[in-house]
Amino acid sequence: MGWGSAYSLFNTVADALIEANATDEIKEKTLTTVIARLQAEDWDTELDSLQPYLDDPAIVRAFAANDITWPEG
Repeated sequence: MGWGSAYSLFNTVADALIEANATDEIKEKTLTTVIARLQAEDWDTELDSLQPYLDDPAIVRAFAANDITWPEG
């Protein structure tokens, strides 16, 4: 059984970084670590969290660094 509520946790952190005008480097580094930790806790809603940020290359790279990519087509 996965950890679906991690969606809210991840999105809160990502939104806070965006609101703080964090650089792409900071967003990518921070969120890569957050994603890895959430996955270690059996996060199972990664794509739900990725979807709202598909227009943010740094966040997309953070997911990709953890082997999570948006399905093509």
